[in-house]
Amino acid sequence: MKPKIIVIGGGWSGVAAAIAAKRAGAQVSLLERTDMLLGAGLVGGIMRNNGRYTAAEEAIAMGGGDLFKLTDRHARHKDVDFPGHLHATLYDVHRVEPAVRSLLGSRGVSVHLECRVVDVHKSGPRLIKSVIDEHTNEFSADVFVDATGTSGPMGNCSRFGNGCAMCVQRCPTYGPRVSIAAKAGVHESQATKTPGVFGAMSGSCKIAKESLARSVVGALNRTGMFVAPLPASLISSAKLSIKACQQYALSEYAEHLVLLDTGHAKLMTPFLPLDSLRSISGFQRARYADPYSGGRGNSVRFLALAPRDQFLQVEGMDNLLCAGEKAGTLIGHTEAIVTGTLAGHNAVRKALAMPLVGLSRSTAIGEFIAYTNEKMKSAEGLQQSYTFAGSVFFEHMKSKSLYTPDSLAAKTRVKQAGLDDIFSTRLT
Repeated sequence: MKPKIIVIGGGWSGVAAAIAAKRAGAQVSLLERTDMLLGAGLVGGIMRNNGRYTAAEEAIAMGGGDLFKLTDRHARHKDVDFPGHLHATLYDVHRVEPAVRSLLGSRGVSVHLECRVVDVHKSGPRLIKSVIDEHTNEFSADVFVDATGTSGPMGNCSRFGNGCAMCVQRCPTYGPRVSIAAKAGVHESQATKTPGVFGAMSGSCKIAKESLARSVVGALNRTGMFVAPLPASLISSAKLSIKACQQYALSEYAEHLVLLDTGHAKLMTPFLPLDSLRSISGFQRARYADPYSGGRGNSVRFLALAPRDQFLQVEGMDNLLCAGEKAGTLIGHTEAIVTGTLAGHNAVRKALAMPLVGLSRSTAIGEFIAYTNEKMKSAEGLQQSYTFAGSVFFEHMKSKSLYTPDSLAAKTRVKQAGLDDIFSTRLT
């Protein structure tokens, strides 16, 4: 009999977990709070920049590359270099979600949209029996994956940010995020930027391309980016410290207006007052697409981090794993996908009472998962964000000689670690 796996949260990590669990031979249900998949991936769009290229190629070699191949197919631009980042792929945020939903359907994953899970039933102090949605529907399984993320609800954005900015998470419409780990009695932690200051703002906002001057749109369409110096009156280095995305906390982003073409014009700053934005040539009619109040603030993240091990099993629970931001202050789609893939695969192993897989630290992905787990144990570590693309981990990655833009080198490393095609292996 096939093991039953339930994944809660349909962002990139949840989708990856569902695909990996299905590949391993499980019966899989994916429960998503809203009417669309991908969460922040609906407005993100950046792949393969810096060390994310290495991680993507390793994941493909490990047999967990479906979503990387999908975003490659739906790229608007490839090999884009922008401040502090090389060889990025920018996927089309308008086309990617239907493609992901189609992929899940073709794989036989049961997707439940507008299914907001609000509680858990346990059969013991360490064992979840089922999860309950807001309509009292009960979903039972052998093992669960918490991919609910760490942004929202609105109260957190008001308490730790500038109020609800009406972002893509759409908490007002579909209800606030509910942590499965917390409902199961797990003590979660919160990241701090400085002592007593919790959470971090999403690092970018989106402008409707149609509202920009033709010259700006033309540059975006041709090259994938637009960079212009900011007037001295608009330069604010203070904004760099509030960003979740510390890989973009560089002086170039304080002193310049940096836009990337992901279908929207992705503005690489947490927020910028609308009148200030419209004072810049080419932006006189600019309008925010996400969040709607991008002139005032952005979503706040990193407020519900689950303790976990290198296998992505939540500490204190016997049948709960986690992925994405739930597993730490991890930034980016690539980071979500690789943690989701490992969590989904290990969920099936847990259900079958098989040894869980810990990825070798000779790989960039294995080092990322182990290193961040170690760092998250300390107060200092909770003040950092981690990504293959920059900041603390990318520097660590380079110091370990784990960064390579050579796909063959990445695949060879995976093979030498004995991990080639591990995620495409059927366990049942």
